[in-house]
Amino acid sequence: MSRRSFAMGFVLLIAVLPGLGATAAASPGTPGPLPFASQLDLSCLPTDAYDPPPTVVTTRHLNPVLAGLPVETTKIGTRDQLCVPVAKNGKIPPPGIVDYVKWVDLACYRIQGEPVRVPLRLTHLNPVVQSLGIPDSAVTMLTPEHLCVPVAKNGVFPPPEILRAVSHLDLKCYSLDVLDPTARTFPLILSQLNPVLAGLPKLAVDVTAARRLCVPVQKKGDEIPADVLNTIQWVDQEKFDLVVGPSPGPAVIGLRLTHLNPVLAGWPVESATVSTIPSQLGLPVAKNGKIPPAA
Repeated sequence: MSRRSFAMGFVLLIAVLPGLGATAAASPGTPGPLPFASQLDLSCLPTDAYDPPPTVVTTRHLNPVLAGLPVETTKIGTRDQLCVPVAKNGKIPPPGIVDYVKWVDLACYRIQGEPVRVPLRLTHLNPVVQSLGIPDSAVTMLTPEHLCVPVAKNGVFPPPEILRAVSHLDLKCYSLDVLDPTARTFPLILSQLNPVLAGLPKLAVDVTAARRLCVPVQKKGDEIPADVLNTIQWVDQEKFDLVVGPSPGPAVIGLRLTHLNPVLAGWPVESATVSTIPSQLGLPVAKNGKIPPAA
């Protein structure tokens, strides 16, 4: 196991953050696929490089559009990104949905695998992005690059009902060949939803090139409850590069990451030096016109 210095010209600031315990009451029942997936936006922050215990996992695709792709066994490599939930342009997800969305924190680890070369048409699901008139995009899904797995930050855990759902959300991220020349840059204001990062300031960003597509997978040994599976199988995130405006907040913070998924429960708590300036933004999309069902 090794830790390499975070190669950014920042001074490390260890954040003083809330204590243990959840701060929100659980909503009754797992949200439906469309209400949950369409409101999940993830701001992806660079971290220092961390090598986890040697681990090989076997994953299978959950989304119906990719059901024909083969099961794949993968070695989990270096962590270099933490994706955290945000709101866009001050539009907070509705009650009952935000209670779940704000607890989706995903640590992303490098992986390798065979290219799949799947052509897709991606449609934005979030109402804020839809209101901007962003068109569908034609892409080819290529090579796996990241496996993003659920974590808690600084010992602050979701309420049990919500933990039951978010602990099974694993996303496998593939590089993209973007074929549609009509894609355009658009501005957004991002604000943090998770209580641990609530003190960070809002950020003005320009959303630029589509870089990856993150799709839901199940790790061998993870038994997902039927109602949770019904929802998370529709969580597709298109990751875009960002140009970020000036931030008045700290350049980096220190966090402790605890793994939530049962398959990785034996991993130690990880120390992470995290940039507060996101490099990418994950936005919810549907593939090939297959819109998630409402329930």
